[in-house]
Amino acid sequence: MADTSPAALAKELLAILDRDERRIERIDDYIHGRHDDPYMPPQADDEYRLLAKRAVSNWMPLLIGTPAQALYVDGYRAGTAGAGLPKASSSTSTQWAHWQRSRMDARQAAVYRGALGYGHSFVLTEKTKKGVMSKGLSAKRTAALFEDPANDETPYAAITVVSKPRGEMPGKARLFDGRNEYPVQFKSYTDPDSVRVGTGKRHGANECPVTRFAASVDLEGRTIGVVEPMIPLQDRINQTIFDLLVAQTYTSHEVRYVTGMAPPLQMEMLDEQGQVTTDPALAVDSRPKLDAAGNPIPAAINHNARRFLFAEDPDVKFGSLPAGPIGSLIDSVDMSIRHLAAVSQTPPHHLLGQIANLSAEALLAAETALSRKITEFQSIFGESWERVFRLAAEMEGDTAAQDDFSGEVQWRDMESRSLAQAADALGKLGDQLGIPKRGLWKRVPGVTQTEYEDWEQMAEDDDSVGQLATALTRATPDTASTSVPASPDSEAVAA
Repeated sequence: MADTSPAALAKELLAILDRDERRIERIDDYIHGRHDDPYMPPQADDEYRLLAKRAVSNWMPLLIGTPAQALYVDGYRAGTAGAGLPKASSSTSTQWAHWQRSRMDARQAAVYRGALGYGHSFVLTEKTKKGVMSKGLSAKRTAALFEDPANDETPYAAITVVSKPRGEMPGKARLFDGRNEYPVQFKSYTDPDSVRVGTGKRHGANECPVTRFAASVDLEGRTIGVVEPMIPLQDRINQTIFDLLVAQTYTSHEVRYVTGMAPPLQMEMLDEQGQVTTDPALAVDSRPKLDAAGNPIPAAINHNARRFLFAEDPDVKFGSLPAGPIGSLIDSVDMSIRHLAAVSQTPPHHLLGQIANLSAEALLAAETALSRKITEFQSIFGESWERVFRLAAEMEGDTAAQDDFSGEVQWRDMESRSLAQAADALGKLGDQLGIPKRGLWKRVPGVTQTEYEDWEQMAEDDDSVGQLATALTRATPDTASTSVPASPDSEAVAA
């Protein structure tokens, strides 16, 4: 039987962090522009190495940021709390109050970027002095154990490193299982004998409060982000740009040459005794300066675009060598970037900046692959957020909401459409298909959860005023239509 004691779990989780550290550090290096050097000759000088440093063109942040900027949770629709009970309002629900308290409107982007970059990230839900709050955890410092990593959403244990070992100071971590949280100290990931686990305390949930956000999980439980598959293509782009810089530096300029002309020599002054002097007043003669081998040293020629060379000897010939072509290298860079766009499902105009002369249909077709990719991420991350909301409700003591598996997060529509287009489309949906108008309010571009609920409240207020006016109208008799019987005297006067 496997050992599931806190100490055994801590050792296993730290070993996982050690196993994945090299891979995640490599991904982190590529995200932040620390790429492998392009190939260069073994005897490359400092100029070559400088060109290799400048050849790094980091596309990884764009591959992460493009889908991440389209992921924004804007609300949460709670499911039915019980049989026959209505759905709760988002702004007043326990789950959404926890979201606002955790400042997740701003912090959610870091969770998505971590998952897209490294393949997975985590969110910890815990009780604090301010109430139940959630925060993101990096994959570089956090690991979790699953019985079935491909299908389970709930880990049975997780650890997050608070501080790494420094000198004699041990590292500190927090271990979570299904009921308790334990403080952990360790000297190294690879030294299980140094692991010390303290006394546990209840964390307030009946399952591990750490939730995994995975960009993609295969049936083996392996997670992969958008960076790691693109590293070979990124290296290819860097190599091509390095070759372009080398060609620009050494072969892209016209070279001028001269034949049949002896270069001027460096001269040194001699005094009356034939000794070398630097005082022009004592100089009586001069001779060419010699190097260690006894050969004359040529003088440097200050030649630029403002100067020209001439020679008295008619046998001297001047000429020039044409510059080497670099157009093929520029085309190669363009092709490599297009390959990167195709493999990463990123629209080419996002990477190349070429958007001129594209019709609306062409732009829509270019964005289709990215839209499908974003929809997939929304489905995956949405399930993770729903577990976070259930954990928060459980810790808050909301027993009905903690078992709410029919609730769902609401993603903001980030497509760029004009308000006039949206109003026309929504009007047709309401008029032609008979969809209730309130059901279309959430599809208005840019509307927030708070605005939506304000509209609902104003609509209810208007309905209440209208119902009151109708009731008063019905209760008031119509004097104009009421008949009054005439008296005998009035009839006589009329006669």
